[in-house]
Amino acid sequence: MTTLVDRYVFTALRRVPEQQRSDIDRELRASIDDAVDARVEAGEARDAAIERTLLELGDPDRLADSYAGRSNYLIGPELYGVWRRSLLMLLTTVLPIVVVVVAVIEVFQDDATVGTVIGAAIGAILTVGVHMCFWTTLGFWIVERTGAGKDDLNVPWTLAKLPRYEAGALSRVELGANLLWPVLVTVALVLQQFTFTDVPLLDPANWTFWWPALIVLFALKGVWAVWVYRLGRWTRPVAVVNAALSAATTAVVVYLLAADKFINPDFPGFANADVDLRGWVSLAIIIAFVLSALWDIFDVARKAERARKGVPAQVPGSGNTYSII
Repeated sequence: MTTLVDRYVFTALRRVPEQQRSDIDRELRASIDDAVDARVEAGEARDAAIERTLLELGDPDRLADSYAGRSNYLIGPELYGVWRRSLLMLLTTVLPIVVVVVAVIEVFQDDATVGTVIGAAIGAILTVGVHMCFWTTLGFWIVERTGAGKDDLNVPWTLAKLPRYEAGALSRVELGANLLWPVLVTVALVLQQFTFTDVPLLDPANWTFWWPALIVLFALKGVWAVWVYRLGRWTRPVAVVNAALSAATTAVVVYLLAADKFINPDFPGFANADVDLRGWVSLAIIIAFVLSALWDIFDVARKAERARKGVPAQVPGSGNTYSII
């Protein structure tokens, strides 16, 4: 007859190497017997003593892992922080760039439509995102199990790693983002005209003035970001220049879209559509640009005004406040 102790021991033994089972069997049973005898001598009934002893030992699978010297987690606490930061960096920085590149390449295909572009972007998000998560986790799992390179990844924590909560202007990450998107948009604007397809997506007639003007505005936005980063604080001049750049860029785009001069009327993806696809896309771009510009102008102006007044701002995720300097 299989007893409760037998069931517990057998469950634990199935997770340890076969050559260790006999030794662990004897050791575990002896430990259980000693604990049960001690409880019985203290006045407990034997059945109750057995149950309480096994409950104190806990999950037999976890106990087996401790006997076998095996980690019962995928990535341990020593490397978890590095793994999390690495994965977040890939998903928030590298993945968006890959998706934009895939979407731009799809736009330049002869049979491209809005649906195929959106489908390609979604497919890139799912496929590339899953690969990033899998291979990053696999790499850290190998480091966790083998120990190779663990000391290099697990750099000791110091006070210098504490984040700074003083209100500044742009962090390095934000500066990088503000410099990256104008470059990507400019490259896409040039490539769609001269590569991938014989018929560009955007109206080539605008290269006489409007496309170069937009490129200049994008470049000025990057210069503005560098200025704000070096200045280190939000000010009214910063807000005014940002508002002027955002308004000018939006005005150019809205004018071209409203005048039907933005999208190339000969582009196959729109020329062969049964509905006024070009009109709907133009309307969607106008709405997106206007809303984005309004938020950008408001957000920077709000930060500048709060900095001027020295109004305390809340630390995200807590109830604490800090003074804007």
